Amino acid sequence: MVAKIYRPAKSAMQSGKAKTHLWVLEFDQEQPRRIDPILGYTSSADMKQQVRLNFETQEQAEAYAKREGIEYRVVLPKEAARQVVSYTDNFRFNRLQPWTH
Repeated sequence: MVAKIYRPAKSAMQSGKAKTHLWVLEFDQEQPRRIDPILGYTSSADMKQQVRLNFETQEQAEAYAKREGIEYRVVLPKEAARQVVSYTDNFRFNRLQPWTH
């Protein structure tokens, strides 16, 4: 029973950062998924994959895993490198790139 502790990234469908400050504890897959031969559905008998616990901090998630005797690994988040771009920089007199239309 191994768990993964991580902070989820924002989805491509959202512009804000809602629900990206929480830390999540999820269990890894212990049994492979099976494909139903008649309907083609994918199923699994592993019910721990459905458990998803949210915590305010990484320390709280680690403390919970230690208290419950759960082996875990921490995946640290990668911060996005944001480039600050100003609209007014397009009209500066000392632009580095030539103005093109």
